[in-house]
Amino acid sequence: MEVHHPNSFRYSLWPLFFFHLQRSPFPPPNYVHRTETPTSHLFVADLPGLRKEEIRVEVEDSKYMVIRTELCDTGAGTEEDTAERMRRRSFNRKFRLPVRVDMDAITARYEDGVLTVTVPRLFRRPQIDYAGLDQAFKSLAPAA
Repeated sequence: MEVHHPNSFRYSLWPLFFFHLQRSPFPPPNYVHRTETPTSHLFVADLPGLRKEEIRVEVEDSKYMVIRTELCDTGAGTEEDTAERMRRRSFNRKFRLPVRVDMDAITARYEDGVLTVTVPRLFRRPQIDYAGLDQAFKSLAPAA
């Protein structure tokens, strides 16, 4: 028989009080926003101050999409400046791709510091005609 002790930490609401502190309300820098549409998956990342040549979008093992930045050496500046630019522009995110996507039709667009990657689906989600459901249910035999 288990005895409930009123001061037991296990039964306390105290851990629940701090649950909201485990996640920050602020997104991390260079947060990648992922949305779905009926025809595709969209990945949108804020990458200000980069050139198009410094951004790489790759697919690994037909399962993962990797978005990363690579510093293009312009030859100007000291080694310390280059190290500082590299630290500031370092970005690497890996996403697992859904099962049914068209790998050959993945597109990326970089405009005004915003990278948008479009991953098209291989099929569209079926559209349900709710108006025709009444007729379908009327044609079914009533349950005994």
